[in-house]
Amino acid sequence: MEPTLEQRIARLEAIEAIKALKYRYLRACDLKQPEVFRECFVARGASIDYGPALGKFDDADGIAEVYRRMALARSDGKYVVLDMHHGMHADVEILSEAEARGAWTLRFRQVNRVERTERVSTIEYDDRYEVEDGAWRIRSCHVGMLWSLSTPLPEGAEIVETLS
Repeated sequence: MEPTLEQRIARLEAIEAIKALKYRYLRACDLKQPEVFRECFVARGASIDYGPALGKFDDADGIAEVYRRMALARSDGKYVVLDMHHGMHADVEILSEAEARGAWTLRFRQVNRVERTERVSTIEYDDRYEVEDGAWRIRSCHVGMLWSLSTPLPEGAEIVETLS
């Protein structure tokens, strides 16, 4: 049976809400907002696998603590790590009124002031979403690294950062 116009609109609204959720998550990573980062996940029981570098977790509190420790680390009053997350190629499938899946490509760039390195990576996200308390949240987030390149920062490279 062909979906009704209302069902088609509801599907499109759900896809847009999930995209907005993922963008809020990526922006929270870059802007060093651990509370916003944590709020993007379900309250309890999220399945998270960020690979060997960051680990596996059976609840978002664990990865939020790792994020807080790494992202908010400072040296000489400045953030040690500066990140840039560009999520693209969204492929979101609505499974029901309260469940969805999504695949994303992440273009990731990171500058480490202490190690004086820059890393560029391409990462694939495999996500599951569900409606919790009337809003879409991430139920599971598993990532796979496609490739990564780490290079030393050039001598004399100046890093200007305005994060507060």
